[in-house]
Amino acid sequence: MQLFYRPPLAALGDIIPFHDGKAFRIFYLRNYRNNMDAEHHDSWDMLTTTDQLHFTSHDTGIDAATGSVVYDGNVYHMFATVFKSRPMRNCIIHATSPDLDRWSVTEDVLWPDGSIYEEVHFRDPFVFRCEEENNWWMLIAAREKGPTLRRACVGLYKSENLRDWRPCRPLYSPEDANCAYECPDYFHWGDWYYLVFSSYSDRFQTLYRMSRSPAGPWIAPERDTFDTRSFYAAKTASDGQKRYIYGWNPTREIDEHHFGPRADFGHDQYTWDWGGNMVVHELLQEKDGTLSVRPPESISSALTADRALDLRPLSGTWTRDGRNFSVNAGNGYAAALLGSLPDPCCFRCTVRFQGAPAQLGVALSVDDTFSEGYYAALEPGFRRLQYKTPLRCGKDARIFPFTVEQERPIRLAEEEPHRITVFRDGSVVVIYVDDQVALSTRACDLQGRQIGLFLEGGEAVFSDVSISTAEKEDGI
Repeated sequence: MQLFYRPPLAALGDIIPFHDGKAFRIFYLRNYRNNMDAEHHDSWDMLTTTDQLHFTSHDTGIDAATGSVVYDGNVYHMFATVFKSRPMRNCIIHATSPDLDRWSVTEDVLWPDGSIYEEVHFRDPFVFRCEEENNWWMLIAAREKGPTLRRACVGLYKSENLRDWRPCRPLYSPEDANCAYECPDYFHWGDWYYLVFSSYSDRFQTLYRMSRSPAGPWIAPERDTFDTRSFYAAKTASDGQKRYIYGWNPTREIDEHHFGPRADFGHDQYTWDWGGNMVVHELLQEKDGTLSVRPPESISSALTADRALDLRPLSGTWTRDGRNFSVNAGNGYAAALLGSLPDPCCFRCTVRFQGAPAQLGVALSVDDTFSEGYYAALEPGFRRLQYKTPLRCGKDARIFPFTVEQERPIRLAEEEPHRITVFRDGSVVVIYVDDQVALSTRACDLQGRQIGLFLEGGEAVFSDVSISTAEKEDGI
């Protein structure tokens, strides 16, 4: 069972989700990397699913970069990016289909207008019906022309017929990043309009903005991202009941930018590649209109075989009452092992703390001495969830050049319950806290070993602790 889909022999790149009224059609860019041959070629592939867990694959035969799919009531329209050279510039192609199966590329080609937007940074068209204006809008990952390189924007074109497009001023142009805002997405939910895009300069994440009107002005909420740098180019789709956001979790396999350390330090320190596995979050709309994430129900219920919990304290004072574990770390560090870590697995617990601990959380693939593993740490003083790899905590930690690897902001209050859910499938790790915040990452070099709990300073209770997997152990 794959919790986080990846195509055979390939990496999953930019995702173009669409719901046709019957099922989710998850188009994506399939990249075979070094596995291309006569039978395996890069293209738009289409996954069909109703539960975000089980997929059937269908090759569209379209070889192009990111875009979108819409239905006009008669036929389906695909808009996609083509990269040109000599001179270097991009254009948007248009294909149609009667059934999402057979696609025909039309003669329609949209080139940058040359007056508002640069010719190179012009890609990732997202087309939708603007009901307020009774026409079609196309959002573009673009850079507006101007005197500074901080000209990343979400460009805008409009059309009455999906063929003839006229350029308009950008829908969103804060002039704050030296890039193009990639893979734009847009949707209306209740009283709010949402604009989603991904940045690869200054901040390498998928962000969102919100507005009371379709054209802005756009508000940046306090927590304006969905996940980490390891959940990129994310876009959304809805069946009318629930809305999901789909992003790719990059591999650390090939060091494609040749920026990694020596090979003997392992893949956990490689640079992030383009493409990998698909991670899906369910979106939740809070009362103030801001967006939170939680795991889809199908993922939450996929692993049902409970593993036995075997508490083995290593430091601090631990007591056990069934699935509840109390710990007092005093002014030091308390650690305990719970048993072997299965793959795939889901770890769940609710934690309450007091006494202003520096950090507390769960350790994955940790060794018997608790000195080397992957650590998902709640840090109340910093109001964040942080993820640490072995290089931060092992014998070679002195060479690590940064203070933080990956983090997500979250409010952590003393004596309040905080729910932690961790999924691991192969090297993919996705952590949720309080059905609000997600942290996607990788755990490449260490497999198996132990799972454990830790607390630095103060006291805590880890309650309703469970570890589940896909297959039941003998005798349990």
